[in-house]
Amino acid sequence: MFTKFLTYRYLWWIGQGLLTAAGCFFIFFGISLLIASYKLDNPFTFIMTFFASNLIILISGALVAGFLFRLRAVYQELGKTDDDE
Repeated sequence: MFTKFLTYRYLWWIGQGLLTAAGCFFIFFGISLLIASYKLDNPFTFIMTFFASNLIILISGALVAGFLFRLRAVYQELGKTDDDE
C-alpha cells in the first residue's frame, strides 16, 4: 500500500511537470506562429493566423498557470503535513 502511494505521488509530480512543459511548448509555438503571421501577404490569412496564434497563447498560458497553482498548492499542503508530524 505504501509503495503504491509513493509511486502515485512521484508519478503525479512527473505528470504535472510534463503537462507544464507541454504548455510552455505551445506558448512558444504560439509566439512563433504570431511572428510568422506578420510575414504573410494575404490579409485574410494574416487575420486568421494572428487570432489563431493568440488563442493558442491564451489557452496555453491559462493551462500553465493552473498547473503551477496546483503544484504550489500541493507543495504547500505537503509542507503543512510534514510539519504537523
